[in-house]
Amino acid sequence: MSRIVLKKGREHSLLRRHPWVFSGAVDSVRDGDPAPGETIDIVSHDGEWLACGAFSPDSNILARVWTFDPDETVDASFFVRRIASAVSLRLSPPNPLKSENGEQRTANCELQTANCKLRTGFDSAHRLVHGESDGLPGVIADLYAGVVVFQLSTAGADCWRTEIVAALREAVPEARTIYERSDSPARSREGLEPVCGLRDGVEPPDEVEAEWAGLRFGVPVRSGHKTGVYLDQSENLGRVGAHAAGADVLDAFCYTGGFTMAALRGGAASVTALDSSEDALRLLRANLERNPLDAGKVECVCDDAFRRLRRFRDERRSFDLIILDPPKFAESRGAVERACRAYKDINLLAFKLLRPGGTLATFSCSGAVDPALFQKVVADAALDAGRFARVIGRFSQAADHPVSLAFPEGNYLKGFLCRV
Repeated sequence: MSRIVLKKGREHSLLRRHPWVFSGAVDSVRDGDPAPGETIDIVSHDGEWLACGAFSPDSNILARVWTFDPDETVDASFFVRRIASAVSLRLSPPNPLKSENGEQRTANCELQTANCKLRTGFDSAHRLVHGESDGLPGVIADLYAGVVVFQLSTAGADCWRTEIVAALREAVPEARTIYERSDSPARSREGLEPVCGLRDGVEPPDEVEAEWAGLRFGVPVRSGHKTGVYLDQSENLGRVGAHAAGADVLDAFCYTGGFTMAALRGGAASVTALDSSEDALRLLRANLERNPLDAGKVECVCDDAFRRLRRFRDERRSFDLIILDPPKFAESRGAVERACRAYKDINLLAFKLLRPGGTLATFSCSGAVDPALFQKVVADAALDAGRFARVIGRFSQAADHPVSLAFPEGNYLKGFLCRV
């Protein structure tokens, strides 16, 4: 097996089980000319074996670790074990614990609640495999009402497509479809072309109807963002919707309407749903019809959010609750500065549009923008808007999107609930 040899002193992150090896940490590649995605050994400058990973010569991340166990072989059975473990985390029943008075209680209530919901029916939508946090860099898989949709975003994962599909089939035998949506922008940074299509079972419909956060959605598994919808927000919908009672709400970057419907369910007086995609708004309108909600309270606006927020400001529009859930503004560390300017711009406008006592729910899904930096950006926006704001809640991704302690980058979704 080929090896990459690290520079002296660059092994510390691997000793702490961080799964990425950046090109700047590598001294040389030895014992052959490994192909993209090929499994290689990773050793220290003095030859100590550290890990086994996937080689990615076209990426700034030159290798991603499959295993830190020298006795573990990366083969078909490896993916069966890893995917079975990931699915089991979400499908297994809650673990009862005994309290001091002998009564049973449930550990980790949020995660166990997510597990219970996942086990109640195959019409639900949940994440099954979450990349590095499940020991599978570049592998994402979601379940929508019996349809498994997966993405492979790295050269290493791409090399093991056949084995990953077989492992998903073994882990979720009830699934009627396993469909690939490997068309994320991350693939281009790995030198990979987009790949989509049926991999096992029957062709899925254009929209799969599934339940998510207590709401019915039509999930565009063939063409939607990510694998169809943003499952990482499932626990945040209700938390934000709880602040919507009697409110005039602006849902910017609304996509197919998760927060719009949560706000209606929470008793909103009106919702302005803003997105630049007419296709997304069409799906939102269809989703409103799927649920016992008053669609007459929703105004759909198809426009660029930055432009429309400025127009609302100039028109002196105002709202009681504003939700900002934009797409990823920073695809890499090099784009952080530009992303922060964009985050500040939309948050500044939102603060100006809020009525006294109003609430802002603002999110960032850019992993390169850490929570502390995002808080600073939001604070600067409030300051420039002349608004005094307090954080009354913090958001992260749902429990079925776990974060490995060794991989803090996995905590990519962050948000604040601010009261002005």
